[in-house]
Amino acid sequence: MHNRFLPFLAWFRCLTISDVKADFFAGLTGAVIVLPQGVAFATIAGMPPQYGLYTAMVTPIIAALFGSSRHLISGPTTAISIVVFSAISGYAEPGSEQFVSMALTLTLLAGVYQLGFGLARLGKLVDFVSHTVVIGFTAGAAILIATSQLPHITGVFTEKGLSFFASWQHIFLDIDQINFAVFTVGVGTLIVAILAKKFFPKIPNLLIAMAVGSFIALAIGNDSGIALVGEIPAGIPPLSMPDFSLSTLQMLAPEAFAIALLGLIEAVSISRAIAIKSQQRIYPNQEFLGQGLSNMVGSFFSCYAGSGSFTRSGVNYSAGAKSGLSAIFAAIFLLIIVLLVAPLTAYLPVAAMGGVILLVAYNLVDFVHIKKILKTSRSESSVLLITFFSTLFLELEFAIYLGVMMSLILFLAKTSTPEITEMSLNVKQHRFIEAKKEGGQQCPQLKVLRVDMSIYFGSVNHIQNRIENVLADPGGNRVLIICGGINFIDLSGTDLLIGLDRKLKAKGGGLYFFAMKPNVKERAFKLGLTPALRENQFFESKKAAIESIFPHLNQSICEQCEQHVFKECVKFDVKHIA
Repeated sequence: MHNRFLPFLAWFRCLTISDVKADFFAGLTGAVIVLPQGVAFATIAGMPPQYGLYTAMVTPIIAALFGSSRHLISGPTTAISIVVFSAISGYAEPGSEQFVSMALTLTLLAGVYQLGFGLARLGKLVDFVSHTVVIGFTAGAAILIATSQLPHITGVFTEKGLSFFASWQHIFLDIDQINFAVFTVGVGTLIVAILAKKFFPKIPNLLIAMAVGSFIALAIGNDSGIALVGEIPAGIPPLSMPDFSLSTLQMLAPEAFAIALLGLIEAVSISRAIAIKSQQRIYPNQEFLGQGLSNMVGSFFSCYAGSGSFTRSGVNYSAGAKSGLSAIFAAIFLLIIVLLVAPLTAYLPVAAMGGVILLVAYNLVDFVHIKKILKTSRSESSVLLITFFSTLFLELEFAIYLGVMMSLILFLAKTSTPEITEMSLNVKQHRFIEAKKEGGQQCPQLKVLRVDMSIYFGSVNHIQNRIENVLADPGGNRVLIICGGINFIDLSGTDLLIGLDRKLKAKGGGLYFFAMKPNVKERAFKLGLTPALRENQFFESKKAAIESIFPHLNQSICEQCEQHVFKECVKFDVKHIA
């Protein structure tokens, strides 16, 4: 019970002085990194800048205390931010009090969904969503984010709520209205961020770039139309209250579900990726609880929806973090830094923020995996492209649902067509081998097939067609199925096997099973596989199966056969060497 509801006790009790020291410095590193990111992500979400910082202070603490990963850092993310903007911008003006109130409500609802998934122990469902969906969605989101920042770095402002295509069309038509002072600040900030990352990888490049962008704007002068972000309020996250009106809850519930789903996929995927390096075990259900509680609690402390951040989590691990305490230190250090530097944001140009966000958007695109997917898998490529283009041209929440649905369809398509391999025997080694790949010898009276994956309602049609094609040979009336790769047989699968056995028995043969897993056999027997089939049709070893089946073969055919597949065939040919 403690491990589920108070999981932090598992690592808190084991902390040493050296662990606390490592977490302390990892937290300090994370706080410096998240400062510019928090402001940028809040801008993407249509929220006042300070809300990104509030989210980076509260959300990671709750997620670290109640999640299972010791290195995951939660908070504002680009993908979640753009979905928040898309979900609410049609109902309220970005940055307004109404927009903020609806964002808090959206966050609470998303947290409730996530907590519900965790309590219902649905963490396993994340395994069925291809990571390709996240790659395709974030690539599309990156382009949408870049598009949304074009007015801020060009000075060519567009109408609110324009589609992706209409936004670009408007920019091209009004290209002659570019404000070159604004453009210089935006592009200058972008270049500085890129160069700082390349030549000084250990310094916070985004923070340096925004500082340089502010100096560029100051050098150009205030009369050039360069807008400023304005001073961010310095202080702890204030208490807030989501809108509990029924109309608002009903309006935002579908969008909240999409955010909850995307947030969970992100958090669990990142946790697992880092756990491979850290040798830690991740519990998806516990991550669901952690993410749900962090969003629910956060909505009452002026936080908008957050999830796991790959960048900050990766830096946290690389910086030597040992436990969730590093996330708590990062939040505390961020609060201290904000209290010190908040007044300086009054000199931060919006164009400089735009330049930083362009770089953030570019870094979202996983070019390596996209290239690999497009080269190696047609089915995964289709999921990638459909998710990508639906993100650009359809509603974002629908793009998430569509990508997840495509993943499930792909998964079901794979499991509904299990591999059925015709086997032969390596006479010298007396072991079964794949007939097409390795040759070997086959008995004309006994077909040996290996079935991989489950025999269930989705795969019975494919299995039936495949086996009956194999049995088209007039001499084939006995089939031995190698069952080591079968993990599950349901009622439909049981009925299929019973039906095939009846057909074979009508031809004087039968259906036999070799190496069926005990739990699979037990379930199949309960579903009626026996007594419809006799228990002596199931064998634990190849030797036992052949010794039992061989006496029932047509001996006259054996006398004429030149294959001599089995050891028992030796009596029909004195020259045969067993």
